[in-house]
Amino acid sequence: MNKTVLASDAAIEVKSPNQVFFCPEESQFYAQCLEKMVLSQSTSADTIIEFGSGDGSPVIQALLRSAFDGTIQGYELNADSYKLAKLRIEQYGLTPYYQVHNNCFFNSSPEKARYLIANPPYLPAPDNNLYMPSLHGGADGAGITNQLLTLGCEQVMLMISAYSNPVDTINHAKQLGYDVVDFMVTPLKFGYYSSEPKVRNTITELQRRRQAFFSERIYFLAGVLFRQKSALTSCLSEEFLKVMTAL
Repeated sequence: MNKTVLASDAAIEVKSPNQVFFCPEESQFYAQCLEKMVLSQSTSADTIIEFGSGDGSPVIQALLRSAFDGTIQGYELNADSYKLAKLRIEQYGLTPYYQVHNNCFFNSSPEKARYLIANPPYLPAPDNNLYMPSLHGGADGAGITNQLLTLGCEQVMLMISAYSNPVDTINHAKQLGYDVVDFMVTPLKFGYYSSEPKVRNTITELQRRRQAFFSERIYFLAGVLFRQKSALTSCLSEEFLKVMTAL
């Protein structure tokens, strides 16, 4: 397989962070999680589907560093993000391996995929009147994350924030028959989106209810691989929650 690596993205127009999600640290970590927990374990016969491709950069980074030669089907409703992703995919010569569609993920029969991957919206707030409304994850930030787990894919790799009710998400996954079989965790500083007053006020209230875990300066973000229960797998849910609730 010959994947073309370009020197720069100079020809790609940079959009406003209110139009296209922009957090290089988070996108890079998502790419690392994809490379280690999904692409390195997959074959060309595996079907991988992605909820919310954004500008495509995490999957592009992961593909350029991996030997995976299958195809990832991504779905992105934001038209600006979709156009940027398509342009980046073409410039990096990755069209045979990564295809992004500008339509609804939930209408794409994701249960047929072996892997579901996503960095789902996880900002907790009472409504989606935010800097970027599409990043709203419900009142506790875990709404879309939990919805994705209900789709029944054999393996699901999701990014999960420690301030978005991770305990309930793990309990929800257990009830659906999933084990946590691998995870990676990184500390992140509160940024443009998570520092919006409405969001910070919500996570402060969630912290009082022991549904959010963070310090004044950082929170933990995790890439978590869920797999439908099997006698061949060991569950790391307890270890995962010990890390995510440590702050």
